[in-house]
Amino acid sequence: MLKPLQPRESNAHPVASGVRIGHVHLKVSDLDRALDFYCGVLGFSLMQKMGTEAAFISAGGYHHHIGLNTWQSKGGQPPAPGTTGLFHTAILYPTRADLADALRRLIAADIPLDGASDHGVSEALYLRDPDQNGVELYWDRPRESWPLNAQGEIAMFTRRLNLDDLLREPAPSAD
Repeated sequence: MLKPLQPRESNAHPVASGVRIGHVHLKVSDLDRALDFYCGVLGFSLMQKMGTEAAFISAGGYHHHIGLNTWQSKGGQPPAPGTTGLFHTAILYPTRADLADALRRLIAADIPLDGASDHGVSEALYLRDPDQNGVELYWDRPRESWPLNAQGEIAMFTRRLNLDDLLREPAPSAD
């Protein structure tokens, strides 16, 4: 049995403000099918492939944002409901126009959404990859427009995202 963790004081030395989640590795059952989705539909670039077992993909030439591997999962099934694991991978788009482009790609590939939400601080699309891993595609609004409560704290919410309005965004400019 795991020993419960003791709560930490809120004034403990915080992690550096520049810390970011650098990349995620996903266990997939079929590497080529995963590459078809992440590269073919979402538009990531293949940076390196290690035979039929692993691939590393990115946006903008970074070494990798997403690792895909079949090391422990080739031909496997998604985790059963009610088990622990990754809820979703969140992919941050730089602008609302880029998020709209992602939505257009999903529509063209006939990939359904699980949901679409306005959280006040961000707008997000929720879907599943071919291995049923949760995927969130989102963009952050500028910090100065984030909703705050009377105490000045972030006051996120969840409201339905207007997809028709999102699709009215012009196509993003090429990098």
